[in-house]
Amino acid sequence: MFVSRVLLVRTSSHLMGRQQTLGKFLEMPRGAKPAPPQQSNLFEMWKGGKRKTGTEPKKEIKEELIKVEIKEEEDRKMDVDKPGESSKETEIVKNGPSAAKRRRIVDSDDDEPSSSVAQAINSSLPGTSPPASRASSPHSSRSPEPKRKRKGKAVAAAESSRAESGTAATSDPSDDDGEEEVEKDELDEDEGITAVEGAAASKTHSRGCSVADKRSRYTWWMEVFLSVPYSALAKTFSLIESTTKRLEKNAYLTSFLLLVIQRSAQDDYKSLLQTVYLCINRLSPDYEGIELGIGESLLIKAIAESTGRSLTVIKADLKREGDLGLVAMNSKSSQKTLFKPKPLTLPFVFSHLKEIATTAGHSSQAKKVSIITKLLAACQDIEAKYIIRSLEGKLRIGNAERSVLVAVAHAIVLAEKEKANKRWSNEKLAKRLEEATLMIKSVYSELPTYDKVIPALLGVGVDRLKEICKLTPGVPLKPMLAKPTKAIGEVLDRFENQHFTCEYKYDGERAQVHMLENGTVGVFSRNSEDMSKKYPDLVDQLPKCIKETTKSFVLDAEAVAIDRTTLKLMPFQELSRRKRKDVKMEDIQVRVCLFAFDLLYLNGEPLLQKPLSERRKLLRDHFQPISGEFDFAKSSDAESTEQIQSFLEDSVKDGCEGLMVKMLDSEASYYEPSRRSVNWLKLKKDYLAGVGDSLDLVVVGGYYGKGKRTNVYGAFLLACYDEDSETYQTICKIGTGFSDEMLQSHYKELKPLELEKVRGDISVGGAKPDVWFEPKVVWEVLTADLSLSPIYTAAQGVVEERGISLRFPRFIRVRDDKNADDATQPDLIAEMYKRQALAQKDSKKKGGDDDSFW
Repeated sequence: MFVSRVLLVRTSSHLMGRQQTLGKFLEMPRGAKPAPPQQSNLFEMWKGGKRKTGTEPKKEIKEELIKVEIKEEEDRKMDVDKPGESSKETEIVKNGPSAAKRRRIVDSDDDEPSSSVAQAINSSLPGTSPPASRASSPHSSRSPEPKRKRKGKAVAAAESSRAESGTAATSDPSDDDGEEEVEKDELDEDEGITAVEGAAASKTHSRGCSVADKRSRYTWWMEVFLSVPYSALAKTFSLIESTTKRLEKNAYLTSFLLLVIQRSAQDDYKSLLQTVYLCINRLSPDYEGIELGIGESLLIKAIAESTGRSLTVIKADLKREGDLGLVAMNSKSSQKTLFKPKPLTLPFVFSHLKEIATTAGHSSQAKKVSIITKLLAACQDIEAKYIIRSLEGKLRIGNAERSVLVAVAHAIVLAEKEKANKRWSNEKLAKRLEEATLMIKSVYSELPTYDKVIPALLGVGVDRLKEICKLTPGVPLKPMLAKPTKAIGEVLDRFENQHFTCEYKYDGERAQVHMLENGTVGVFSRNSEDMSKKYPDLVDQLPKCIKETTKSFVLDAEAVAIDRTTLKLMPFQELSRRKRKDVKMEDIQVRVCLFAFDLLYLNGEPLLQKPLSERRKLLRDHFQPISGEFDFAKSSDAESTEQIQSFLEDSVKDGCEGLMVKMLDSEASYYEPSRRSVNWLKLKKDYLAGVGDSLDLVVVGGYYGKGKRTNVYGAFLLACYDEDSETYQTICKIGTGFSDEMLQSHYKELKPLELEKVRGDISVGGAKPDVWFEPKVVWEVLTADLSLSPIYTAAQGVVEERGISLRFPRFIRVRDDKNADDATQPDLIAEMYKRQALAQKDSKKKGGDDDSFW
């Protein structure tokens, strides 16, 4: 017991010393705002050279060690089981070997950490080399440590026990140099733990300390000192939230991710993977459909149960604060507890959040409340704030997913630099950071799943990432989008002297269809949502459209409602009448036809880097149309204004929205995932009529109706979504385009979403609706014009200090296929404003820049 306890204390103190780097990084003076890093370039943070891997234990920890050793010595002297034991031990100490061999604690139980992790633990014991992290070469040799001047009492006790039981091992000269020596001790097959020393373990058992007790302490030690502490992630979130400067946000997150990589075992990728998921507030890839978004009432109940406060008090606090995360944090800070809970670790939080998201069925609400209560009970300081926000579905720290990807790229490069142990010039480091960022963004746009990208990054590095991570059937990629244009003349200006094609723009739902080599078919939305259960008829009829030469593919297409009798296309409103979940073939009333317009993958080969003309030919060679079920998008390669005008009129007569105009040849025609590109232009009938562009906006507020609109909402406050700041920015009040039936329907849908106070992530401006809504419902709205407004906050500061608002907005339809985060972004609204004739008096703009997810 003596040896094992001192080993535990010494190891713990050593690791506590090693973790001072993270503490210094996150430490903030009381009552003072942390000084932000002065960063013109990110690499200035790491100009100081390679980070030290270990630090000397603090003075108070050394004093605690001495106290523990004295206490153990007193306990040993009080043991009277064997007379004369003390004198024997004294003699053995005097005549014993000069150094004791260090032993590893090995555990073969599957629930315990892997052997590589255990090796990292034991190598961090005092007197041994630091653990081999990802930042250091796995093949680097351990440097010997200088010979100790005197032997500690723990070593003496170990020698006495070994000599007393007759199991003393022979000494090796390398022990004097501090080299670690591993001896093959017999494993306890029943318990799976190797004894620290034969006689010492025997004495431990005789004193009543069971192996199970040792396992419990060992497991706790592993969990605390090897897992990423959730408090560190919460502090990082707090630092990111405290600044509006993008470079500072990126610096904080990069520094934290780098520390996670450095402290991970050689084969551990889960630490970084789980950290990234929590930073983007997701638990899995989009197509798996695991979402949080727990309701406000459920969270209020959990906070009340965990803190002992009443629901009335918590609701009053929420009305005052407007942020349930702050309410939870304040409630925890005022709560007194008898015992300090074990610190939360990131794996523990991640697994419990996933359990909450996947809990379903009978009594699922009660189970969720129970798990949330358990999490909150263990929270300290600001942890409750971010756990509640994660459960709500919004972190509100102003850090978009693309910023997280940049931080991952920078952290990986800096870890590689430290591993190589070479000095790089500032120019080389800056270039390397930029190259890595572009590479990871490109790969993630083709294979948007961190489950595959993060392990590949840690395994093969940035340079070989594209060899491992490619477009894969079954993993939906973000679709390529088109820029709006208001005149055929703009189209001809953009594609002057270029080959282009015009296709019907169907009034349906974007569908990305995948077929794996085993024949499995999946249908995904533009948001990567799995719609296979929504469209079982598509999955059923697709095999009939495939030729024998087609083994696997990824199609980009549009699912359109169709009358199978007349083969007439029906508007999107008819398609939206279909059930979204658990659709049975016999219950389907609205039939769907799939119109394919692009082929992204065929028989094991990605086609993204091939011209559209070649992709289109392959599409038509490997698929066959079936009337009313599958067809190719109708196209025309016309190049004159008259021909385009005639084709546009035909598309409108056939029930389409207008035309898609696409570059046909050259590199400009390559498929660009997740990008809104000028190489694709959309030309709608409404644009030509001078009505303007349509926008997808979120309903965030309502105004009570008057007259015949009494008892329903008569008008609504709409907002766009800024993914950089994670805020909804108000843009207009809308009250036209609604029938009485529509108003009744909207009232029923929005009434349950009413809030007592506006959410903190809604940028209100001067708008004053009668009620606020939780941002969930998306509407497509048509506008005649855009103007500057001192009341609304959309794109505020982009064009002018005033925001942008819509003039004469008119409701078109509900966008059930879009989430609130998919609403039109402020930068696109600002660009639309600049494109207006009044804003372009002196210049005519040709084309424009691409808008990217990144």
